[in-house]
Amino acid sequence: MLELAILGFLYDAPLHGYELRKRITALTGHVRPVAESTLYPTIKRLEKSGFLVRTTEPGAVAAPRHVLSLTDEGGRELRRQLAEPAQRDITDENRWFTVLAFLRHLDDAAAQAAVLRRRLAFLEEPASFFYEGDRPLRAEELEDPFRRGVLTIARATSRAELTWLRDTLVSLGG
Repeated sequence: MLELAILGFLYDAPLHGYELRKRITALTGHVRPVAESTLYPTIKRLEKSGFLVRTTEPGAVAAPRHVLSLTDEGGRELRRQLAEPAQRDITDENRWFTVLAFLRHLDDAAAQAAVLRRRLAFLEEPASFFYEGDRPLRAEELEDPFRRGVLTIARATSRAELTWLRDTLVSLGG
């Protein structure tokens, strides 16, 4: 998801590495902090792939700043990743939020709707974090108040997301 976040933020505007890291951290950092040791090798890989270019600008104080910009090829790669997210990008909430943060860059409403329908199908499947054998347990069946809390919160979040997904799909015509 780091690659998608880099491409997505640079689609919005050219940024220097520090600002890019701040924005990615704001999006995902509370769950998955972005280390420089991960960010900069990913940036270099995206540069080598032709998705980014780096230019040097004078720094505000002394040192020059490296500004990253998305290439046309990088924009195409971003749209490809958004149109064809991996299944874990649909099922993992934090990865899903990264896809969702940039889905507007996929210009085709039908393609946006197709991605949202995949998330909707995932959320409509019966599931739980806790099971009795193969049977998913509901919050009301748990004695443990903390596990009941997990399921109660998850249910409320899922209901809100389901409502939003259905409303958005109607607005997209799909």
